Amino acid sequence: MAHDHVDPELSAVLEHELRSEDTARDGYRNPAETLAFFGVEPGMNVVEYAPGGGWYTRVLYPWIAPQGRYMALQSDAGPTVDDQPDWASRFVQRAVADWSFDADKITAFESDEIPAEIVGTADRVLIFRSLHGMMGDNIADHELRAIRTLLADDGMVGVVQHRAAEDAPYSYTDGSKGYLRQSDVVRLFELHGFELAETSELNANPVDLANWEAGVWTLPPSLTLGDADRDRYLAIGESDRMTLLFRKRN
Repeated sequence: MAHDHVDPELSAVLEHELRSEDTARDGYRNPAETLAFFGVEPGMNVVEYAPGGGWYTRVLYPWIAPQGRYMALQSDAGPTVDDQPDWASRFVQRAVADWSFDADKITAFESDEIPAEIVGTADRVLIFRSLHGMMGDNIADHELRAIRTLLADDGMVGVVQHRAAEDAPYSYTDGSKGYLRQSDVVRLFELHGFELAETSELNANPVDLANWEAGVWTLPPSLTLGDADRDRYLAIGESDRMTLLFRKRN
């Protein structure tokens, strides 16, 4: 895929062989355009919340780490098993092995163990398709407070989240189906010391009905129903998504 009018270093990352299995999602997730909308630049301190399988990590880390600092944040994973490296250690080891950067260019930590020297230093915190997990696990208050403490005074939070219709019932928008109402997300951030700076329809998909009984996982890439109506769901593509940028309110 050609990435015209994109920072050359980011374009090189997007086309790197380590992303060979990721590029099929680029047309739905629009990484270059989304990061530009969020105002992310390679010299920044950037936090990725809940990196999961690492789809965006494989874009962010090699682009950010050479000039800035990439940080991975997730919620408390519970006690560490004896003689086993914790999540943060495993994450750093995997990233360094993949991209051959120094370990001091990447930091990983859980939201209840934020290093004191990082508080107030993040230029951007990016939350990709993870807010429903916060809601479903009843940890949104704690996580957003932690995220706010990480941000510099002029820091911002970029959010991409599966979007439900505004008239969807609470039973469908409590996080259990993956979809949230955009107005609820805005209110949630406002309650935690943020203000909405800008919105984008970059990651919208108007043909997603957002009312699937099995939730967002009905659609690609999960296709949780297997072969049942598979062609229909492949034709729809990935979910309809809100793309929101929030400013830390002082």
